[in-house]
Amino acid sequence: MSLASFSPRLRLRSHIIIPARLASTRLPEKLLLNRTGKPLIQHTYEAACRANRPDGVTIATDHEAIGDAVRAFGGEAVMTSPGCASGTDRVAEAARHMTDVDVIVNVQGDEPELAGSAIDRVVELLEEDPAAVMSTLATPIRSREQLEDPACVKVVFDAGGRALYFSRSPIPHARQWDDALLASDPPSFYQHVGMYAYRREFLVRLAGLPPCRLERIECLEQLRVLDAGYAIRVAVVDAPTRGIDTPHDYQAFVDRQRSR
Repeated sequence: MSLASFSPRLRLRSHIIIPARLASTRLPEKLLLNRTGKPLIQHTYEAACRANRPDGVTIATDHEAIGDAVRAFGGEAVMTSPGCASGTDRVAEAARHMTDVDVIVNVQGDEPELAGSAIDRVVELLEEDPAAVMSTLATPIRSREQLEDPACVKVVFDAGGRALYFSRSPIPHARQWDDALLASDPPSFYQHVGMYAYRREFLVRLAGLPPCRLERIECLEQLRVLDAGYAIRVAVVDAPTRGIDTPHDYQAFVDRQRSR
């Protein structure tokens, strides 16, 4: 085989954008909670900074209160429209101006214990698969309660690691249930971990695509991408990140911080 047949993997220029909306239903203004001595958004920012591949981290917010908090700890904040329908739309608005970036990583603002290696992995997936426009993560499901919980989004993917479908229902659905399915190796079931990397140009287009029928039924935005015929790469990680959605979640996070 000639040397010309070898093509090294292209290293892509990547940047993290954290969408940070002030309003939150179950835990009001949660990104500004600071019982650890730092606002929650700072913990997430610092976790994102532990990734090695991206060149920087930007927080895209809809409110000056968050912008002020970010600038107070030395982070970069950009203001986006209060009318953004989703975090993806907010990230896309900020990404439009980053014309020198190849890949945008969307990190949720309420995930302060995110592993930097997980961010690096979603960037690497797009370097490995030039045909994929998006990448994300999954982790094994080992509990039937979790499998049947609609709040736990499931994903199935093919042998090449490309997503086939995402659902709130148990997928694949066992025709005859056997508890051994939960302990199988390789795993039978996977939880979707809601972190995404996008090719920047695709992300800007995605914000203009109308919701598809499956997305409206499942309320899962990633189905819009599959419905439009695009490829999403999936990598498996050992455990999901711990998001902060409720007062109980935040108290548990504070307790973990204090025990360190």
